[in-house]
Amino acid sequence: MHLEDIPAGMHLCRLSRWNQVEDDWRVFLDSPEGGGLLAERDGIPAGTVAFLRYGRSFSWLSMMLVHPDARGGGIGTQLMDAVLEALAGETCMRLDATPLGEPLYRRFGFQGEYELARATVTVPSACAELYPENARPIGTGDFAEVFARDRDVFGADRSRLLSSFHRRAPDLAWTLRRGGAILGYCFGRPGYLYRQIGPVVAENAGVARDLVSCCLAGQPGAKFALDVPRRAPDWMAWLESVGFAVERPFLRMCRGPAPCPGRSAHEFAIAGPEFG
Repeated sequence: MHLEDIPAGMHLCRLSRWNQVEDDWRVFLDSPEGGGLLAERDGIPAGTVAFLRYGRSFSWLSMMLVHPDARGGGIGTQLMDAVLEALAGETCMRLDATPLGEPLYRRFGFQGEYELARATVTVPSACAELYPENARPIGTGDFAEVFARDRDVFGADRSRLLSSFHRRAPDLAWTLRRGGAILGYCFGRPGYLYRQIGPVVAENAGVARDLVSCCLAGQPGAKFALDVPRRAPDWMAWLESVGFAVERPFLRMCRGPAPCPGRSAHEFAIAGPEFG
């Protein structure tokens, strides 16, 4: 798949009502660590899959899209065969599966890690423009410290990805500190259906609430999405209290050595199922 194929990928995204925009495809196709594959039927785009290598830690599979008219015809299986061949030297691969895609991935040896849910909200008009104490926008001078913390939590270096998020949506990039120490940070990006907040990395649910509040503050009527690990009931309860509603589930899956690296208990929202 090449940059000139992005319109084909975008067409498949729109048919499936996915949130990605062109810049999301460019993360895969512009990166020396990424790539994508395009399936065609009679010269017409029928499916895609994309991947990112996160150094030696693991590779991420995503953007598995099949044209609605071509589903059930083996396109997904052919794409999985091809992408696994392209990543034959990798020892660990991960992805976030929709319920529709999960059976396919299990046939290729992927096992479940933990459940996630997409939660969405339209910010109410009464949302206050109040920013928590010690919260401030992330600047480029914060990158080294934030990225070092992120390598520990995510289990791999995704500084290139987070830098692109910061460039695309600096108003959704926040850090919370106490006595100079980072308690948490978040990033975000634009989308077709809604703006995406994530990742949200925090010491606890209270810090995560403050970071998300920074993103929502002063944006009445705006639509946002979070992809949230379903392991912290108090965190889920707070999201529901401010208007977030669960839209659909995902399942994080892994193929290779387990457990995969990182400290996922500190990640209150992922970067998105396309990026991990």
